Amino acid sequence: MIRVGIGGWTYEPWRGVFYPEKLPQARELSHASRAVTAIEVNGTFYGTMKPASFRKWHDETPDDFMFSLKAPRFAVNRRVLAEAGDSIKHFFNSGVGELGPKLGPILWQLAGTKKFDPADIAAFLKLMPREHEGRVLRHVIEARHPSFCVPEFIDLARAHGVAIVFAESEEYPAIGDATADFLYLRLQNTKDDVPAGYPPAALSAVVDWARIWERGDEPDDVPRVAGKSPVKQKRDVFVFMISGAKVRNPAAAMAMLEILKDK
Repeated sequence: MIRVGIGGWTYEPWRGVFYPEKLPQARELSHASRAVTAIEVNGTFYGTMKPASFRKWHDETPDDFMFSLKAPRFAVNRRVLAEAGDSIKHFFNSGVGELGPKLGPILWQLAGTKKFDPADIAAFLKLMPREHEGRVLRHVIEARHPSFCVPEFIDLARAHGVAIVFAESEEYPAIGDATADFLYLRLQNTKDDVPAGYPPAALSAVVDWARIWERGDEPDDVPRVAGKSPVKQKRDVFVFMISGAKVRNPAAAMAMLEILKDK
């Protein structure tokens, strides 16, 4: 499974560009979820959603759609991550289970100032629940400080089956090590002067990576910290167009989905 999506669905500059000019705002999620195959939700980072909100998202999207939820800032923006237990429980008790099979990876985005502390990261990974309401959960951690570019971090993530964000960014480290049964890419360099955000060749290259990961191999030209995974397995791949020239992100996601059809 390869999914390509965007961050959120409410963005005023998309109106008249991605969304039809007169489309009611209440129908934007329905429209977006039929143009891309996944959405990364940022709102869950800033505040607690209600079960009715998750239920509404579930009901407005296609059966095969998937949401990735960003874990709350109260869990990740702290000096000692090992003390985040109560915040994590509160997040999962907020109604995320209402998404049912549309609940995708949980993104744990660390602050850019958070440095790698092996003991604290190990304790934090242990706090991530393996299942919720009978559904197996997937977790992905975004480490944005260069101190995480060490084999010990890769080993910890692999031991817990937690994926690591591969960030295509000018600010954050690109860690392409496969540590779980899925990959999670956040592409952050769309350009406003490129209609599809990225040149076709760049999108095609990412599609090639995704196809290689999907079939169980690992691309040779992806930057890694600890080398290829010792476990050869088929993997799902999530690709999100985030930041950059945000107005171009839906076009970039849709262009990549078109390329996927041909490869």
